[in-house]
Amino acid sequence: MTGLNQVPPLTGYDAFAADPTLVAGVERHEASWARAQLTEIGTAAGGEQAPAWGERANACPPLLRTHGRTGERIDEVEFDPSWHALLDRAVGWGLTGAPWTDPRPGAHVARAAGFYLWSQVEQGHLCPVSMTHAAVPALRADPSLADAWVPALTSREYDFGLRPVTEKAGALAGMGMTEKQGGSDVRANVTVAEPAGVDGEYVLSGHKWFCSAPMSDVFLVLAQAPGGLTCFVLPRVLPDGTRNTFRIQRLKDKLGNRSNASSEVEFDRTLAVRLGDESRGVRTIIEMVAATRLDCVAGSAAIMRQAVVRAAHHAAHRQAFGALLADQPLMRNVLADLAVESEAATTLLLRLAAAVDAGERELLRIGLPVAKYWVCKRTPVTVGEALECLGGNGYVEEWGVARLYREAPLNSIWEGSGSVNALDLLRALRDRATLDAFLTEIGAARGVDARLDKAVTDVLTDLADPEGIEGRARRLAERTALVLAGSVLVRDGDPAVADAFCATRLGNDWGQTFGTLPGGVDAASIVTRITPDA
Repeated sequence: MTGLNQVPPLTGYDAFAADPTLVAGVERHEASWARAQLTEIGTAAGGEQAPAWGERANACPPLLRTHGRTGERIDEVEFDPSWHALLDRAVGWGLTGAPWTDPRPGAHVARAAGFYLWSQVEQGHLCPVSMTHAAVPALRADPSLADAWVPALTSREYDFGLRPVTEKAGALAGMGMTEKQGGSDVRANVTVAEPAGVDGEYVLSGHKWFCSAPMSDVFLVLAQAPGGLTCFVLPRVLPDGTRNTFRIQRLKDKLGNRSNASSEVEFDRTLAVRLGDESRGVRTIIEMVAATRLDCVAGSAAIMRQAVVRAAHHAAHRQAFGALLADQPLMRNVLADLAVESEAATTLLLRLAAAVDAGERELLRIGLPVAKYWVCKRTPVTVGEALECLGGNGYVEEWGVARLYREAPLNSIWEGSGSVNALDLLRALRDRATLDAFLTEIGAARGVDARLDKAVTDVLTDLADPEGIEGRARRLAERTALVLAGSVLVRDGDPAVADAFCATRLGNDWGQTFGTLPGGVDAASIVTRITPDA
């Protein structure tokens, strides 16, 4: 028998309009001018075609072609048409460069909102989107390199294929930092860069252990020049049309993110151009890292949102023990608790995007690493609980949450693992202006909620104690992220969500699992906010 007590597909809705936290944040942070495009993205994300592309792109992963039919090295990656369809939409909406070509107020908020919406469809293809967007501020350190690459990187034309950038309507960028012996410790890199005789040109010999999107047109990479670790711009195709030596050894067989080609590459006197001064490689590329970290927060918040929406949709249509799941007190508690986690992540994301628009660099030096630390780490447990709301169906691929679960740990690893971000917090705190910017931000909510006020006092006490601070760095990152999110929520969030967040995440009236909200929380209204009208 079919059709008995079954949940209809989650389709035919506008993912933007169905997200009151996102809609309110776009309005609050001066990005209301982008509503038409966000509606277009949200409608596509909540439709049938785009999710089908996402499923197929992951079911049909990329293939590596190292050699052509006559034995020559070609080092190409083939993708399913669904991958190209997803990227074509992302590039066409300006997710690779709109804030750089149209830097009006709210530009980064609008772009973050679009990235967050489209991430709910499929995450893998947004890796090159993120790196392309993030490469622009780094490239602008050298006007000649910026002139050569930025117009193509910010183009709204998706133009796949290895050709000189002068022959392309649009281009994508990648990044290569980590090596097999060092990982996050990029100063341990052993790839060597030798001056090539022409000012600014070098030849690179070595490897990159993790290079995602190797089909991109250009890469920012780190290598050891005579003066120390340096950043370089490495094109896949040289101006004369010949292919640069960029040997793709293999594609990684990953837990998730299977639509995206992540590779191991080797350089053998590969031509590159220096970006910035020798020995200043990390400082040069840090602008790119900061932008991709914000996208890690956006991607994780999007995974949370999609998982929680699927759980709420299921509970709104599935009956058990004589009533809809959504009307049963214990399930309502679980859903509301999940919604609080999701809405806090989204609200914090938009505040940080607004800080990028406002040029609040000091706040971002603390806000970005702690948000990436906390939001990305909360994603796997949030998705796991949302999956359980679907019962056994949640564990089945065709119900959509299993792929989200495999995707969930990734952003916590990319662009600096949890410990790397916690240590970045400690470095940021050494600067008085940075600390003052953070204190000003959380101080804006002083007196609104006593639980938040106490949590802020506790964090400041922790920060003032230098004894064993490195060993406590993760705890400090967690608590700093929570008071920052709490401050944003009590000022800008839904009152019921802010109350639940302060009672649980800050006031400790909470268990060790989801579904342990205390009495008095308005769970019903929170669940209503998270449930799509599909």
